This record gives sequence, C-alpha cells and structure tokens, in this order.
Amino acid sequence: MGKIAKVTAKGQTTIPREIRSVLKVKPGDLLAWDVGPKGSVEVRKVLPMDVEYLKALEGTLNEWSAKEDEKAYREL
Repeated sequence: MGKIAKVTAKGQTTIPREIRSVLKVKPGDLLAWDVGPKGSVEVRKVLPMDVEYLKALEGTLNEWSAKEDEKAYREL
C-alpha cells in the first residue's frame, strides 16, 4: 500500500518523508500534478529547465487571448 496523508480544510497536505526523499524535494521546490485518463494522479518534481521552458512557451500562446476569441472558441 502507498503512503497516506490527510488533506486539511485549506487543501494542504504533508508529503510523507519517504516520498520527499524519492522525489528529492525540499522547501521551495515546485511539484507538478498530472491527471491520468482514469483519474489516477502522478506527482513529479518540476525541474528548473521545465519552468524556463514553460515561461518561454507562455509567451507564444497569447495570439488568441481576445474576448472575441474566448467567445468564439468557448465550446471547443
């Protein structure tokens, strides 16, 4: 059985020590939560390269950011 942690009323939880060790996470690190097709969830440590890549990618995704675009593509 996997490790168990309780979720607080604020949606917070403590990552069990063994999991922190495997992920090599420390205070201030970022975690990514990926949802699988059947509702499973994977957690991984975000590497600095991932953050830089996402910041660079974000700048290219603003071409459809007008209110008219939101209205036109809302149902897709």
